[in-house]
Amino acid sequence: MRLTELPIGSIARISSIEDSPYKEKLKEMGCIPGVLVKPIMKAPFGDPIAFELEEYTLSMRKNEAYSIQVNLLNPLFNS
Repeated sequence: MRLTELPIGSIARISSIEDSPYKEKLKEMGCIPGVLVKPIMKAPFGDPIAFELEEYTLSMRKNEAYSIQVNLLNPLFNS
């Protein structure tokens, strides 16, 4: 599942980051495999998206978040 597909309030663990022009930037911002991530807010038209990432809030554009693969952890949102 892609990070951009997570519903607001769901919790997931980053599993991988696909090769993209943003890969190194995402790693520098703390988006590494194993980190917990929770979408908390979307701007109008869905871009950018704010995420809780460990102990801070990170905002990124959809095209950046699209390259991040996650595993959904709370089955409440698994539909």
